[in-house]
Amino acid sequence: MSIPMDTQCIQCFLRRNLELVRPLGDEAKSTAFARELMHLMLSQPESAPSPYLGPGVSELLNRMYGLPIDRFREEKLQSNRFVLERLDAIRETVRSARDPVLAGLQMAILGNYLDFSALQGKVSFGELENMLRSALEMELDADTYRRLRRDLEQAKTLLYLTDNAGEIGFDRVLAEELTRAYPRLSITFCVRGGIAANDATREDAAAVGIPFPVIDSGSTIAGTPLDRLGAEADRAIRESDVILAKGMANTETMLGCGYNVYYAFLVKCPRFVERFGKPMLTPILAAERAEG
Repeated sequence: MSIPMDTQCIQCFLRRNLELVRPLGDEAKSTAFARELMHLMLSQPESAPSPYLGPGVSELLNRMYGLPIDRFREEKLQSNRFVLERLDAIRETVRSARDPVLAGLQMAILGNYLDFSALQGKVSFGELENMLRSALEMELDADTYRRLRRDLEQAKTLLYLTDNAGEIGFDRVLAEELTRAYPRLSITFCVRGGIAANDATREDAAAVGIPFPVIDSGSTIAGTPLDRLGAEADRAIRESDVILAKGMANTETMLGCGYNVYYAFLVKCPRFVERFGKPMLTPILAAERAEG
């Protein structure tokens, strides 16, 4: 289960964090920070995916450089505001589409762009505004989409694993369309159990007005770490007929789990470029289970 770190992950992990702290102190302090990062990495099991390092890095940045644990708070607020200001327009675009469920999914995947951690320093609300104009031209794997629709037709419960703040507003529109298409489908949203980069928490779910039951993972690890979930999230994972997992962190922590999961995200790192054979920012819809 999950995608363990490899040399690409290790290199990226060190590079991104060192680029962050170098301007904040002298070289000696940066070197000491790098050593702490390596200790943190070595303290994890060999099978651990990269999101498992997140809480330790946040604590280290806070201790050594005084950076707040919630260091993306302003970006999260801006992201939620961006989506709320456009929510009615997004909803109208989706509902007037030939296939509103597909349109909602396209919008939800586009929202995965709002990742200030993975796309360090490269997120632009102006660029997202431009991307919204062509969202319905997004190409997704037709066979996987067909399977998702088939499974939803038969399902009673859907667990919606969210990713970023702001993005969760796009997720709301998709979930609303799913309830219109499948009136008997019961949808539950799952957010992070605490601050994890700019990932959505209960606060963000409330901010964008999620009208569905909301639970949390019970963890401050980005993604859905199956071995560290709270009891409520663990039960929901095991009992849901279909799981929609948004974002790379959910994919990293769940791939190979065997549950009926559909992964939906934008490719945002070299490891995923290599694994899926797609360039950066390519939309992906993939199924956990082989068709049978």
